[in-house]
Amino acid sequence: MRHMSEEFWENLEWARNNHTQLANQYPDEWVAIINKKVVAFGKSLKKVKESAIKKFNKKEIAVFFADCGEHIYGQD
Repeated sequence: MRHMSEEFWENLEWARNNHTQLANQYPDEWVAIINKKVVAFGKSLKKVKESAIKKFNKKEIAVFFADCGEHIYGQD
């Protein structure tokens, strides 16, 4: 397993602490965070991550799903 930088964990923690705001602004979307700011967002995890990597040339990108909590799952 790869060791992630302190910056990565700080950005992820920032996203968790700001979950409500992120879910309101980007409901059910992936958000890429660098320096505690959203730098890319969208429905596709792959595209969000690729966009952030391309813009900032970083390998470690904190990506967070801004779940708005309004999901219905089927019962099997």
